[in-house]
Amino acid sequence: MEISAITLMTTCMPTAVRFYQQVGFELHRGGEDARFTTFQVGQHHLNLRLGNADESPASSTLVIFAVNDVDAVYRMFVERGLKPEFAPRDADWGERYFHICDPDGHPLSFAQRL
Repeated sequence: MEISAITLMTTCMPTAVRFYQQVGFELHRGGEDARFTTFQVGQHHLNLRLGNADESPASSTLVIFAVNDVDAVYRMFVERGLKPEFAPRDADWGERYFHICDPDGHPLSFAQRL
């Protein structure tokens, strides 16, 4: 496994997009008017998700782990008694993924490129 992307919540997408562009990250998808924006950072990604100011920090950060076979990882988790939020699904951004929360409520995503 390796970390594929980090997703951070923002309450103001235009300001956040401008900041990360100033930092030098390359805009890959989304932008100032989007609810979800992705920047290329070397071989990996930094995502911004538009959220509400009242969201808790644990629910506003999403760590994404790249795996070779997301369905096999999902089955392994279920066999070990873990409870993912949903079964693997295909996304329009070219990944198959599922989410699970750690004991502190931090959401984790496991994803496979399609």
